[in-house]
Amino acid sequence: MIDIPEARFEELVADALDTIPAALAKHMDNVVVLVEDRAVDPNLLGLYQGIPLTERAEYGVGGAMPDRITIFRQPILRSCSSEAEVVEQVRITVVHEVAHHFGIDDDRLAELGWA
Repeated sequence: MIDIPEARFEELVADALDTIPAALAKHMDNVVVLVEDRAVDPNLLGLYQGIPLTERAEYGVGGAMPDRITIFRQPILRSCSSEAEVVEQVRITVVHEVAHHFGIDDDRLAELGWA
């Protein structure tokens, strides 16, 4: 396990978010991204909570509460042995959770190499 200070970890999450193409990022105006130290499930690296964009019209959702993406610091740090690994795992986790916002499920993410 590597230790990276909370502030630095938050920078890594922000950097990963900055890599999302502008054409997609503009559809994330109702998403809050948080960093928490621990998850209830110690193996959970990130969590998307909300209604995916692909389902909003189906439910007639307008003016919905913000979706929430949480990135869990300690589980990511436990799975890595270097800062370079943390950078890559944060990027993968952020992309994975953002993909859920766009309606992409875990099976498809695994096919695409983002599981």
